[in-house]
Amino acid sequence: MSKWNQEAEKIMIERFGRDTIIALSTVKDNIPYVRYVNAYYENGAFYIITYALSNKMKHIENNSNVAIAGDWFTAHGKGVNMGYFGKKENVVISDKLKKAFAQWIDNGHNNFDDENTVILCVELTDGLLFSHGTKYEF
Repeated sequence: MSKWNQEAEKIMIERFGRDTIIALSTVKDNIPYVRYVNAYYENGAFYIITYALSNKMKHIENNSNVAIAGDWFTAHGKGVNMGYFGKKENVVISDKLKKAFAQWIDNGHNNFDDENTVILCVELTDGLLFSHGTKYEF
């Protein structure tokens, strides 16, 4: 369940409820690492297709605290490896990601036969959103 009020949640869906680029920061040995990722927002979380053996996932395995930033938005969250993109429990979110990322999902970058192709869920714990001079926090 989202922690935003209805107005803020509507803005979040308009801005990020589609293929969007956000900055994702992880930490290893007290050093922050940041990279841009394609993400999809829904109900208080961002979803990202990634590789289980990537540095970001190794960092999250050791420290699930992450930070993200997007269009007039910044937040903290917990990174959760939902496991293989194609597993039965992920079918609902996988279908949404296929639609959101339709322009590039089949460009050869992802190997959906590889069980290391996983879904990273960033469950937001707090955030700050600006829209037309209004500040929303949770």
